[in-house]
Amino acid sequence: MMPHPVVIKIGGALLDDEKAARQLMTRIKTLQQHRAVIVVHGGGPMVETMMTGMGLTSEKVDGLRVTPDAHMPVVCGALAGSANKQLCALAIGAGITPTGLSLMDGNMITCQAIASELGAVGQATPNSSVLLELLIGEQFLPVISSIGCSKNGRLLNINADQAATAVAQLMGAELLFLSNVEGVLDEHGQRLATLDKAQLASLVQTGVITDGMKVKTDAALQAALQLKRPVFIGSWHTDPEALLNATTGTKIQPEATKAGDNS
Repeated sequence: MMPHPVVIKIGGALLDDEKAARQLMTRIKTLQQHRAVIVVHGGGPMVETMMTGMGLTSEKVDGLRVTPDAHMPVVCGALAGSANKQLCALAIGAGITPTGLSLMDGNMITCQAIASELGAVGQATPNSSVLLELLIGEQFLPVISSIGCSKNGRLLNINADQAATAVAQLMGAELLFLSNVEGVLDEHGQRLATLDKAQLASLVQTGVITDGMKVKTDAALQAALQLKRPVFIGSWHTDPEALLNATTGTKIQPEATKAGDNS
């Protein structure tokens, strides 16, 4: 029986660290030898750079970028264009055969706008796995940007964490959230191997988890609850297989952890 596929969500900031990006692609190639891999990516820094260059500004509400429809050509160009193709080029450099995609391709993910005040910002729902099954069956690496489309043809900007969760749901996959941090740390700076909802809430209440890490853990917990399986937070500097084996990073559990899991 083949193991579950692995969805690896990476932030656009990886593209600012070419050495780390090349190392990650090399590790993905190794992982592909026995696991199907799918990459889902964002690209916030690239969006910011392109918008600033065009004299455009935007704000965020609860971590979501307010995106007027008039800004979507820029957002699409950054995410589905520049970021996606740079990642595909890095994959080719590692000897991988990538396929650059967005959430709408193959009707894999259906999307709908969340709220009028957010503009062209949507939520993602799993729909059809046909295209991804065909691609991973032929050893391609799908590289999916977080650009979606509504049923009436409106382009939508999807939060990359939520996009990755929807793709993982679609494929019954393991989900890794990779960034430039090694995992969730305690008040002494030590990595916490496993966390559940109650433990995360306690760390937030005591001020141990704040700011960007709270955004990551909130997304990972939401994904774990939706997928009904652990979700992993770790660094793109480490081996994805080590994360899957819980020898590095932090495993976010959808249910209460057993006593001693973090000892």
